[in-house]
Amino acid sequence: MHDIIAFLPGVIIAVVGLIALLMEAYKKSADQIYGLTIAGILAALGVAIAALFGDSGTAFTGMIVYGGVASFGAVVILLGSLFSVVVSRDYLMEIDLHRGDVYSMILLSIVGMLALASANDLISFFLGLETMSICLYVIAGLIKDKKTGAEAALKYFLLGAFATGFLLYGIALIYGATGHTNLTEIAAVAEPTLMFMGGSALLLVGIFFKIGAVPFHMWTPDVYQGTPTTLTAFMATAAKSATFVAFVLIMSRMLPESDTDIWTNVIQVVAILTMVVGNLIALAQDNVKRMLAYSSIAHAGYLLVGLAAGTPEGFTGVLYYLFAYTVMNVGAFSVIAYYERNKGLDFTEIESYAGLGFKFPLMGVLLSIFLFSLVGIPPFVGFVGKYYVFAAAINAGLIPLAIIGVLASAASAYYYLRVMVYLFFKDSHKEYSLKPASLLFSSAVVLMAALTLYYGIEPVLPFSGLIELISSYYSL
Repeated sequence: MHDIIAFLPGVIIAVVGLIALLMEAYKKSADQIYGLTIAGILAALGVAIAALFGDSGTAFTGMIVYGGVASFGAVVILLGSLFSVVVSRDYLMEIDLHRGDVYSMILLSIVGMLALASANDLISFFLGLETMSICLYVIAGLIKDKKTGAEAALKYFLLGAFATGFLLYGIALIYGATGHTNLTEIAAVAEPTLMFMGGSALLLVGIFFKIGAVPFHMWTPDVYQGTPTTLTAFMATAAKSATFVAFVLIMSRMLPESDTDIWTNVIQVVAILTMVVGNLIALAQDNVKRMLAYSSIAHAGYLLVGLAAGTPEGFTGVLYYLFAYTVMNVGAFSVIAYYERNKGLDFTEIESYAGLGFKFPLMGVLLSIFLFSLVGIPPFVGFVGKYYVFAAAINAGLIPLAIIGVLASAASAYYYLRVMVYLFFKDSHKEYSLKPASLLFSSAVVLMAALTLYYGIEPVLPFSGLIELISSYYSL
């Protein structure tokens, strides 16, 4: 019973996902399954928030951890999932994908994400990662009548399978070098032998692929473009948050002190490449979804800056940034999905945004809030998130890395603000009407904008005490 309670958010989501599959098999309405999905995520979110204020420890014979970092990761994953599902109904109805099997795939992928974010063993890490990934492969290929949808699924699956091979080989080498797969047991006996370092390198390759870091980022723009837009938001936030939380757990629990410097040096190089390449290619994009895809690569670089610090302060900054990124990125994709619902223009192309800020001012203002936050302009939560990760890097002595991060972030202002120029400062070149947004959709997007503003004006850690929670993982 202790083990079930420790993983209760995942158990709730798994049960709801199976019920959703049965309801779909018995031809229940998609709206019923949609409502069940939201109710299940809300229940799991409530349990995860409560677990933040409870005990920390291990469960399933040390395979997972609960409380602290794992619970905060679960909160961020479930929050991103909740917002993504809430805003999906109208969009999926428009493209004829408002079906029960879609929501069941979302739920089952969340189970993998929650397992991944609580992994205390390389086996549970792999199981969570693959459960999440297999469901995301299906989600990426939902749009079957367009070439981009098939390309997204095929590319994601083939490259993902290839990266999984590296990951498994890395786990095998680490096990061969230490005789353990449990993170803390590995840390107790690991030595910087060739086998252990080779396994660590291959493990990093698999992780870098999943977070879309350069040079393992090639799948990201095509997959984000071909996936239904609201589900792209789900992939870009919840899946990335799960992988980064697992990365934090691995770095804080598996690495012996003698290997920390080697890992942080590698992460520094990858962080610089990811920030620079992501921002440079985003500058040239005219497709808004591809622009956000490359920007998500750049944001992975900012997150890697916090990991490169290798300190509890850096890990705390990463977790806060994941919360900030989830809120502002799901919000931005939601507004783009709203525009995309309307016929007459291709609203994934930036030229189609000309004059939209005055066609429906609410959506124009909300999108502007999210874009300002993604740039990192105060008083929005994106600024606070970047401050935490860059400050952690500076305090760890990585001043050049922090400077490159700030410069890369400044360069991103061009492609984010360019969207707002089209929204408010260019005239529409075609007459069309916009469908009204539903009350539920508008409320969800307004709530995300409110969170973006609140945590920018009141820059406190959500569910404060993260530094102490993270530090406690060294002694578990």
